[in-house]
Amino acid sequence: MNWTIYLAGEIHSDWRTELAEAAKTFKLNATFTGPVTDHPASDNCGVHILGDEDSAFWKDRKGAGINAVRTRTLIDQADVVIVKFGEKYRQWNAAFDAGYASALGKPIIIIHPEEFDHALKEVDEAANAVARTHQQAAEILRYVMKGSLG
Repeated sequence: MNWTIYLAGEIHSDWRTELAEAAKTFKLNATFTGPVTDHPASDNCGVHILGDEDSAFWKDRKGAGINAVRTRTLIDQADVVIVKFGEKYRQWNAAFDAGYASALGKPIIIIHPEEFDHALKEVDEAANAVARTHQQAAEILRYVMKGSLG
């Protein structure tokens, strides 16, 4: 079986590539999907496609709507959703993606540093596992996909 893993959350590091590389070393039969990680493209897709806006609110609203088509479709298709909360920015979108996945009954793995434990306690409660690193998340995938610890 080929598993589809949606990688939600922060887009300011290469954690997705690192997790996918770890999965390759474990020889996991997985396809990784995720949001558009080109930050300017994600921010500007609405006005680029649908036309300029005078208000930042409406510019963001257009882009968010278009990005949601991708996000919702790929989360709907995912077997597992991994959500990473990075250390630099508050990622409200990551929390929303985790909530959406939870509402769909998707298995969820959360990645975040220990200092976010309190702030993310409700998100963590909805998750099946909370990892500190993308390597731990890859090891969780290895275990659930192969049924082995090594």
